[in-house]
Amino acid sequence: MRGPRVRWYLGAAVLLAPLLVLVPASAPAQQSAYAWSLPPGFPEPRVPADNPMSAVKVELGRHLFYDTRLSSDGTFSCATCHQQARAFADDKGRGIGVTGAAHPRGPMSLANVAYAVVLTWANPTMRRLEDQALVPMFGDDPIELGLRSDDPSLLAKLRDEPRYQRLFPEAFPGVREPVAVANVTRAIASFERTLLSGRSPYDRYRTTLDDKAIPLAAHRGQDLFFSDRVGCFNCHAGFNFTQPVDFVGRASVEIAFHNTGLYNVDGRGAYPEPNTGVYAVTGDPADMGRFKAPTLRNIAVTAPYMHDGSLRTLDDVLSHYQAGGRTIGLGPQRGNGSRNPLKSRFLTGFTLTPEERDDLLAFLDSLTDQSFLTDPRFANPWPTH
Repeated sequence: MRGPRVRWYLGAAVLLAPLLVLVPASAPAQQSAYAWSLPPGFPEPRVPADNPMSAVKVELGRHLFYDTRLSSDGTFSCATCHQQARAFADDKGRGIGVTGAAHPRGPMSLANVAYAVVLTWANPTMRRLEDQALVPMFGDDPIELGLRSDDPSLLAKLRDEPRYQRLFPEAFPGVREPVAVANVTRAIASFERTLLSGRSPYDRYRTTLDDKAIPLAAHRGQDLFFSDRVGCFNCHAGFNFTQPVDFVGRASVEIAFHNTGLYNVDGRGAYPEPNTGVYAVTGDPADMGRFKAPTLRNIAVTAPYMHDGSLRTLDDVLSHYQAGGRTIGLGPQRGNGSRNPLKSRFLTGFTLTPEERDDLLAFLDSLTDQSFLTDPRFANPWPTH
């Protein structure tokens, strides 16, 4: 098992997929005073200088994350679409907002989002959790929480809550009016940065060198995952099984998005509107169908898969990659994704025996961190009765 273990560690520092943008990281931050609860082998997340971590700010953010007052009809919260039991994703494939309309894409897992360089499926400009939180709150395309930026009732409701009368001033001391939208997003971002998942059976095997921490099938599946024949590691590298990642002490950050041949509706690489990937932001034809590679941590509990939830099971996902792209035979989305001229060069297809498929699925299942899915520090703090 030495080869795969070494490659796993190298992946934490070397990202193996093609690069779209190379941006300098900010100067290495000083070690924070905040007491991180880092999984073994995990580096310290980088935190913006204008939003330092504190325990009370994290607790405030947890309350806000689960607070349905942060929606226009009082029934939705961040946690509606980011459920702890599903690694802070959901089971719908495409999100549903307060209006009941289906969104084009599914909510991404927030596991280890603290290490993300870019946020959401395909927006290379969205870099900060503090900024991203504004989108579900006030965005209208699609409508998620449905709040209006000119409606003063939100802050009034928060000021009336006894818990917030204590938490906001403690989290933002010395501020004349701590209950403000900017502080709401700062607190939510701080809580999200604590959603660290790295205590799965595979992590126990990796950090303790206990071969019995995962079944023999997962051992074999690990070998396949990191093999050149299957090549999953090309896009799912490093300690978070995705890329890119950022953390304290990292000198530079690489940004990458990938076209996986999921669609090819015109024979020239087109993806169906409105899910055209990074192309929708940049207008660059080369960016058509490029999306972020999500973390594979807890992947067994985050079905359905892909940006639009169009693959229902992990077995479907393996079939897609085995073929080097998905073929859709009928309907408006028909096309042969394996012939998509814009797809990643890593998607060449491969063959697996039935036993090898089972082994690879066993390895992916070993990435499920049950302690993360049930950790009371991340749970709903509000009374549910």
